[in-house]
Amino acid sequence: MPSIYLLLIALCGFALAYRYYGAFMATKVAVLDANRPTPAHAQRDGRDYHPTNRWVLFGHHFAAIAGAGPLVGPVLAAQYGYLPGALWILIGAVFAGAVHDYIILYASVRNRGESISRIADRYLGSVAGWCTAVAVLFIIIVALAGLAMVVVNALNESAWGVFTIACSIPIAFLMGQWMYRIRPGRIAEASAIGVVLLLIGVLAGNPVSQSSFGSWLRLSKGALEIALPTYGFIAAVLPVWMLLCPRDYLSTYMKLGTVALLGLGIFIVNPRLAMPATTAFIHGGGPVVPGPVWPYVCLTIACGAISGFHGLIGSGTSPKMISNELDIKPIGFGAMLVEGFVGMLALVAACTLLPEHYFAINADPTHYHASAQVLQQVSQTATQVGEQSLVGRTGGSVTLAVGMAQIFRGLPGMSGMMSYWYHFAIMFEALFILTTIDTGTRVARFILQEMVGRAYAPLGRGTWLPGVLITSFAVTYAWFFLLRGGTVATIWPMFGIANQLLGTIALAIGTTYILQRSAKRTYALTTFVPFLFMVVTVLTSGVQFTLKVTAGPVDYVKAILTVAMMILSVIVCGACLLKWKQILLGQCEPPCEHEPEGDLMALAEGTEVSD
Repeated sequence: MPSIYLLLIALCGFALAYRYYGAFMATKVAVLDANRPTPAHAQRDGRDYHPTNRWVLFGHHFAAIAGAGPLVGPVLAAQYGYLPGALWILIGAVFAGAVHDYIILYASVRNRGESISRIADRYLGSVAGWCTAVAVLFIIIVALAGLAMVVVNALNESAWGVFTIACSIPIAFLMGQWMYRIRPGRIAEASAIGVVLLLIGVLAGNPVSQSSFGSWLRLSKGALEIALPTYGFIAAVLPVWMLLCPRDYLSTYMKLGTVALLGLGIFIVNPRLAMPATTAFIHGGGPVVPGPVWPYVCLTIACGAISGFHGLIGSGTSPKMISNELDIKPIGFGAMLVEGFVGMLALVAACTLLPEHYFAINADPTHYHASAQVLQQVSQTATQVGEQSLVGRTGGSVTLAVGMAQIFRGLPGMSGMMSYWYHFAIMFEALFILTTIDTGTRVARFILQEMVGRAYAPLGRGTWLPGVLITSFAVTYAWFFLLRGGTVATIWPMFGIANQLLGTIALAIGTTYILQRSAKRTYALTTFVPFLFMVVTVLTSGVQFTLKVTAGPVDYVKAILTVAMMILSVIVCGACLLKWKQILLGQCEPPCEHEPEGDLMALAEGTEVSD
């Protein structure tokens, strides 16, 4: 089947969803008020709470939520064929992911930028609040370590990628100073300067990598494992307008530019989908993802359809920078749909590869034995892209890079540049993921401050610099320890379950919020229906995964962590069920949307940093 068909369906479907379903959410379910002051204005402190231009914030939000998921997930799910992944992306992104992101962002803005755990504490009680906080902190640290591992593998000995990404940091710093200090409000000027300098960094990366200076940029895995946490710590401590937001905004130009180029390339080249609609692995036993298509396609493709990690950003940095409530629709609902389209592009790029080539590259050689002819063909592709070998390069990132490079090679005048596009794609993937790491570290700092602030109030204040430094270091060291110690290899397989459990919790909390705040309680079906599907899907996969790791030699780490996550989720969902019963019977009143005096988040985000 020509790949252009899938893209046209996705474009039309997402456009219609934003125009009509997004408008329904914004005017009926969770009504936006342009005249209502947002936390960015009411609690402005110049550090975390800061009114931000709609498109700058869109760039930050999209860069933060669009990590490895929409790129790697669809590539891994391609083992089932193109149809299961395409259906889950189309349906999940509209009716689950976009609704999830919108309602959590809306609820946080209406509750002075509170995190999802504080919202759970307010609307469900302290037990549910603490369970949510523990689940959130665990998931985000594991996610950061796992994402950092992908970046380390992508940038290992890659002087081009390291150079370009290193350039983005001072460029972003300059943009932040330009927009808020040198020429306040001049977004277009800062954007033009940043984009031009970033393009120079991208184009200069290849010649610099081949120069004598390039040897200094070929960082080993050990060096990268230190460099990434160091950057995450700095991004978590500095004021959000100084580095984090402008760098994410700048990275979005690179992300969306490359995505647009890939989409244009598919439209021009129109490669056929070599992967069939479904494969023999839909019932399980695949060499890439061992489980059956359901429930595992819903776990493998997370960020491209629905991801609990988005709820952390939607109740973390973004609500503290929303300048006007009308911005919630494009940032919450719209960014998720754009990410769904990115997931569709990645799926198409993977499915244009011949199935035998896809499995030879993306599967562990011990689980998939390719023929001698296929190995020879893959070896020829490796020579074309400048790699010694592509066989058994698991994880999805290399497979995606090869697929993108083959599509770009089909463009006019690009037939001899496959190696260039392959390394460009590797750098693009690393940049795509890195923006999730810096924002995630800052959000984890917020969550940790809320928790430890109960024991010692100054630690909960974002205005107390020692508290900011201590909590930022604690979070950064936690995911550095997992990254460096190799524990991620044990925890990563159940991260997909944990991530979607968090999405299930967020939908349950969103349903509670809508029941108490919307004009009609039937509007709660917008979150309840996807919640019902997700809770069955994720708990089923959790049980299957637990049975698998306890069969034969018991993997106690995986089993205990998975069971603990499911228990926390069941407690929160049970609290939601009890609250829904009370609401429907008229036995409780909704809490005030204004924070009570002395709220932990209010303490955490003040006006000036004191020693």
